[in-house]
Amino acid sequence: MQHVRAAVVVLSLSLLLPGVALAVDAPSPPDEAELVRVIDITDGDTIRVEWPDGWWERVRYIGIDTPEISHEPDGQDEPWGREATEANRDLVAGERVLLERDISDTDRYDRLLRYVWVEADDGWVMVNGELVAAGLAEVRAYEPDTKYHTWFRQLQEEARDGGLGMYADGEPRDDEAGDESGLLERFLDFIGWD
Repeated sequence: MQHVRAAVVVLSLSLLLPGVALAVDAPSPPDEAELVRVIDITDGDTIRVEWPDGWWERVRYIGIDTPEISHEPDGQDEPWGREATEANRDLVAGERVLLERDISDTDRYDRLLRYVWVEADDGWVMVNGELVAAGLAEVRAYEPDTKYHTWFRQLQEEARDGGLGMYADGEPRDDEAGDESGLLERFLDFIGWD
């Protein structure tokens, strides 16, 4: 049932995004990608997975940033945070997914940094790219993990041009330049500021 739901989401996104190559010209997962099961959705760009031996870990999607949601009862969500989280849930909740590592293994919060692939009827699709293509995630280049950065930027431009998701009102969530809005965060991370 989960595969059907994931396929419907991918098909729905591809119908909403004419001209965007979601699974056709997209990359494919490498042979060394690791198979795990998604057991929880934290937000739009973070999940919890279970390994075959029962061990679980948190996984942060590489190369993208989704609007934040509050985990407090009276907290405020960023605009489009719930939509990004629900799209992530629709794509991967309960699914077996492939995890692809770039250069770094974990972030400063000890989350695995990975590209996440989910199986659809016509093959594997990258969740990171699907969220960008739907206008629910912005591209972020966190060196040295930039393997798919150019592809992500192309998907983001097409989402922006199509007025999808957070670009529906013509304005991105942060600045028009995209990657530069993460400059301060990357600098603080570099100097070890928590």
